[in-house]
Amino acid sequence: MNKNVGTRNDVYQQQIIECFEDVQNQIECSFNKMDFYLDSLVNNTSDSLNLNTFQKQHCIPILNTPLIKFENSNFAQSLCQDIQSLIKLNIKNQIKTKEQSLNQTNQLNLKQFTYQLIPQYSISQTQFCFTIAINEDCSILLVGCKSQIKVFEFKQGITKQTQIISDYQNDVYTLNFMKKSNQFISGSIDSSMIIWQLNQNNYWIPLHKLNGHTGSIYCLILNNNEDLIVSGSSDKKIKFWMKKNEWSCYQTIKDHSSDVYGLSLNLQQNRVVSCGWENLILIMEQQGQNKEWIVIQKIKLEQCALRVCFIDNSMFALSLYQKQQISIFEMNNIHVKCGSDCNSLFPQQYINSKCILVSKNGQYVNLIRKTLNGQFVTQQSIHFNTNSLFGVMSDNGEYLITWDNQSNQIQIRTYQQL
Repeated sequence: MNKNVGTRNDVYQQQIIECFEDVQNQIECSFNKMDFYLDSLVNNTSDSLNLNTFQKQHCIPILNTPLIKFENSNFAQSLCQDIQSLIKLNIKNQIKTKEQSLNQTNQLNLKQFTYQLIPQYSISQTQFCFTIAINEDCSILLVGCKSQIKVFEFKQGITKQTQIISDYQNDVYTLNFMKKSNQFISGSIDSSMIIWQLNQNNYWIPLHKLNGHTGSIYCLILNNNEDLIVSGSSDKKIKFWMKKNEWSCYQTIKDHSSDVYGLSLNLQQNRVVSCGWENLILIMEQQGQNKEWIVIQKIKLEQCALRVCFIDNSMFALSLYQKQQISIFEMNNIHVKCGSDCNSLFPQQYINSKCILVSKNGQYVNLIRKTLNGQFVTQQSIHFNTNSLFGVMSDNGEYLITWDNQSNQIQIRTYQQL
């Protein structure tokens, strides 16, 4: 065998390996942008899913940039073209999937709905329940009953208590499940946050305790990667916690002058909006190589805001203190039923899969549908005859779970199309 031929083959082989590595790196860097772009089109029904536009705006670096320079190798260049063809096919398949999702969403938006109480599923509970959480597959329910966390097995609305966690001395105000790991986070009036995990005996045990706030934890959110926690407190501070080897606070925002009541992350995960008692909204954006959070806008309000929720990347909903309306920033106000209000601990949610905004306002839980033309219409207002009302909706929008001090029950309602 000619030694020079063998050397050239070795070179080509190394170039092919480098080609695959280059493809993999570019795909990993670009697919997050692809997913975000396609999701944004599903959320905005006025746009159409157009392959040419998508490729031009988001895929040119993958499709048109040479992945590697070869030494006159027709085989390698042909391989490179085949790889790019596979990427195009992958994009087409993604768009087809998103189109199907968009069509399903459009059909869903044409139908009215109601959340129907299932009385036989109610759980008697006389202690105040300030926070409720349900995991992603709706199999575990957590209820913060004063200083205890009660754990329930949850099967299609039927509950069975499996554990009572009594590690706190003070009321538990926030509960958040992690989706990628078998963990959840709790926040308390004692200013601490605890990350819990399941042990071998299927019991929840404390894993990490996050100390840094000096006031009650009123609100807490996680990013999609679950390597960022943002917390708001009565100490007027917003803290950003990052996970490397361990969780630690790496930044504190001190622009609020009173209690921080609500926090929300946008779809792109690069903006946080906050609201609080002093009639102020902060919009923060992650910028720079150090990924620091910068306050880019302060919005003064007529009165304090109790809860806030991003609907997409720039539009968010805001509930003002004792106002019979929800303000959609970048749009008009939505008229809702309210009554007197005294707490912020029922978080506002937007359920993307069902285009439903969930908002506790005074004595009511208002369920608001985002329609095909981008308007918001209140489809159901559930009256609880008390403003001591707390709860959560499951991520898939199938269950609305509440506690109020009139019924003294944890009540479960299920989504039903009309």
